[in-house]
Amino acid sequence: MVVLTETGGALVKAWIKGAPIEHSARRQITDVAQLPIVHSHIAAMPDVHFGRGAMVGSVIATKDAIMPAAVGVDIGYGMIAMRLSVTADLLPDDLAINIERTAPHSGIKCVRTFSK
Repeated sequence: MVVLTETGGALVKAWIKGAPIEHSARRQITDVAQLPIVHSHIAAMPDVHFGRGAMVGSVIATKDAIMPAAVGVDIGYGMIAMRLSVTADLLPDDLAINIERTAPHSGIKCVRTFSK
């Protein structure tokens, strides 16, 4: 693992196995690292490359935010489903509607704030 420290923002941990990171992806990593919603660090995988909205081949943990661009158009690639101890009856009936109404999707660019 290589730690990129010159971003001036969040820590970037790169598992690149000596492979160079293309200039456009490095610039994008630096830009995303500046965002205040990045939780602790960004992880760049060996296949990291420039993407639309966020780099492909990266993991960006966020705090108090959803970043749809980080998922990309190939949703499901590298994603994991996790079983939670919360059961459906404990979730609000309008949860899906509120997420869909609040989180940008279908190419719409907007910023909204979730209330806790």
